[in-house]
Amino acid sequence: MTVKKFYVHSIIFLSKKNYDVATASDGLDGIKLLENEKSGFDLVITDLVMPNISGIAVISIIKNKFPDTPVIAITGWGEHPEALAAEANVDAVLEKPFELSELYTMIKDLLST
Repeated sequence: MTVKKFYVHSIIFLSKKNYDVATASDGLDGIKLLENEKSGFDLVITDLVMPNISGIAVISIIKNKFPDTPVIAITGWGEHPEALAAEANVDAVLEKPFELSELYTMIKDLLST
């Protein structure tokens, strides 16, 4: 499955699980979306490698401005991405490839705490 198809399947999957899903084209747009959403977000999922700004930088900004918002970092990059993401205080790391059921379990666990 291509990345784009997986992305679309993820949105459909989470929507069917009754989650409201907002998307951004890159990390900078994601941060703008967070800053402009008055009611806030319950959780953020970000890739570690993106155009314009790294996922690590996005996580750092989120944790600085919205410290109570859990963040899941997804990545298929590097041997120890969890170490780098942990430095930015990410709540969970999901390595590609992964099943949507793994993502769903991680979301439920983070939102239940």
